[in-house]
Amino acid sequence: MSKIPTPVGVLCHTATCHTHTPSEFWTPLPMSAIQLNPAGGSLTGTLDRRGSFAVLWVHGFGSHRGGEKAEAVRAECGRRGWTFAAFDFRGHGESAGEMVDLTASRLLEDLGAVWTHLRSVGVTRLGLVGSSMGGFASAWFAKQHPDAVVGCVLVAPALHFLERRWNSVTDAERDKWRQTGRRAFRNDWVNCELGYGLIAEWEHFRLKDLADGWRHPALIFHGCADDVVPDQDSLEFVRRVPPGDVELRLLRDGDHRLNVYKDRIAAGVGELFTRLLGGERPA
Repeated sequence: MSKIPTPVGVLCHTATCHTHTPSEFWTPLPMSAIQLNPAGGSLTGTLDRRGSFAVLWVHGFGSHRGGEKAEAVRAECGRRGWTFAAFDFRGHGESAGEMVDLTASRLLEDLGAVWTHLRSVGVTRLGLVGSSMGGFASAWFAKQHPDAVVGCVLVAPALHFLERRWNSVTDAERDKWRQTGRRAFRNDWVNCELGYGLIAEWEHFRLKDLADGWRHPALIFHGCADDVVPDQDSLEFVRRVPPGDVELRLLRDGDHRLNVYKDRIAAGVGELFTRLLGGERPA
């Protein structure tokens, strides 16, 4: 089914539409393709460059840089004069690579390559918006690059991404996975093989370690009807982080994808980063 475009100047929320004044209108600019070449492969992404602050959309497992939520966030960035960027992780979308080579370290390498590219075109600060696995990667990247990232918006973040996969197999299955180096995986969106390297890193990417010393402002959206990543993961993270600027918004009927809430998520992105930037105009 084709998506019905939202008229320019109208931002639609669940059951409510808000009409914007002409000063809030934005004019879409052509998206520039970016080709990156980190060690071991290439990445494909898109860039809508407007200023020195950029919002980077980080997609989920088996997904890609496009989609309804990404487009809603891009439109919000356009209205506010912010640069918007998105890319496909290796093994996903239009980027090179295979899913069997997926590891948490590789996700962070890809994010690092994109950040290096954005700095080369004048971006000095970054806001991360990560969905599912992209929320996991965004949170870890933010923790490792505290001076680059001003804050995060996490959408149904898979914060137990590696731990859950480690715990989902028996000792015998884990031994076979280690011996063969790969294991078949299938869900509603993905049918692939995953390499043992993915879970071999699980002890280095535990939720409790991510939360320990967390210092970034964060806004988290999670659906209570999520049957892929339980909302308890986000609740655990919020309970574990030190007191600070971390907010969790639970959506009672929200599923894992939260597409129906795309405009509410985009509005949250705009509100959080506007506050963190102090209302300053883009450079």
